[in-house]
Amino acid sequence: METSWTLPVQKHKFSDLYLCFCGYEACQPLHSYGPAVRPNYVIHYIISGKGTFTIGNRTYRLTAGQGFFLMPNVRTYYEADADDPWTYLWIGFDGEKAASYVQELGLSEEHPVYQCNFSGELQSLLFQMQKHNTYDTSDQYLLEGCLYQFFSILSREITLADPSAREIGNLYVEKAVEFIRNNYSNEILVSDIARYVCINRSYLYTLFQKYLHTSPQDYLSSCRITRALELLSYTDLSIETVAFSCGYRNAEVFTKAFRQKQGMTPSAYRKKFRLDTTPDSAHVP
Repeated sequence: METSWTLPVQKHKFSDLYLCFCGYEACQPLHSYGPAVRPNYVIHYIISGKGTFTIGNRTYRLTAGQGFFLMPNVRTYYEADADDPWTYLWIGFDGEKAASYVQELGLSEEHPVYQCNFSGELQSLLFQMQKHNTYDTSDQYLLEGCLYQFFSILSREITLADPSAREIGNLYVEKAVEFIRNNYSNEILVSDIARYVCINRSYLYTLFQKYLHTSPQDYLSSCRITRALELLSYTDLSIETVAFSCGYRNAEVFTKAFRQKQGMTPSAYRKKFRLDTTPDSAHVP
């Protein structure tokens, strides 16, 4: 069996609910992703092993048979265990009714962790999706059906984690994250964030390192770049317009920040994204 694969879906025939990508990975010890935000919904399911999942200022220790949920534009971080790293699968999806379907499952930013004991059925669906990746009409219908089957299994078998099991983090970080998520498209600075939560910049930095494993500046930058990636990938907005939409005062400042994070210019990224169609080009663990 492959240790890792990803299927990106670039054509969307449906609007209510549609698959964006899906994948599977047997992670190496301490393999991590983030801190990062996503432009769409993602559900992970742990097949074996252990790891930790952090959202906001809350950290969960998870094991096989459990899963975790990522909401759009919400900062998360997850890491495989050092001794027993997890193997997991994931589906990314979106659509006009995606939010209501997720709500029916009971998943939310406040309740992002769940239990489901039907590992075999979920794996079977994912590998069926992998085989039908031609993007023709019949495959689009099949992928859509598999996505609804995935939701059907979860709606039947899902059990939400006890909120009291969460590790209580820091209110300052929670407030700062909320402020950043609501204002990153404006020209805010770290000093504005610290002022909003009524602490100094040094203490804010210490708290971010403790709970989110990153600095306030990097968190803010990642929110902006993640949004920029979405706009560059799925719109024809000019580079200057993308820059303004993501909180940069001009295209030059944006291009410099983007190159530092992505290793290429915004224009080069847009061109590469539209040329790349192989599954490995859109790996989302």
